Amino acid sequence: MNNLSKDIVTVCKMKLIDLRTELLDQLAQQRKEHMERDVGRDDIDASQEVLAEHQFLTTNTRIRKQIIEIDHALGRIERGIFGVCEETEEPIEASRLMAIPWTRVSLEGAELREERSKRFA
Repeated sequence: MNNLSKDIVTVCKMKLIDLRTELLDQLAQQRKEHMERDVGRDDIDASQEVLAEHQFLTTNTRIRKQIIEIDHALGRIERGIFGVCEETEEPIEASRLMAIPWTRVSLEGAELREERSKRFA
């Protein structure tokens, strides 16, 4: 597992597991609140309902995407490739992993991706 210490990997793994649990709890709470809300009958209520539905779906999608990234990171830990940049194949900075443990790229890799996306946008 590249040059990361086992302590850093362990801390990142615990952060990922804790965040995953927190996000799953948020999804459950959001779903519960969404199902319990009152649906009105007039036009104003209907427009508020549409806005609430949009917000629910947007937040739900964002949380699910983050859970997928966390699951991928946990998989990389299990496979022994955690902390390796997908762009440069170089080690990801330990400080970056501690801040964003699900990241797939180093700072250099992130810059390369951003440059590429600007070029092909």
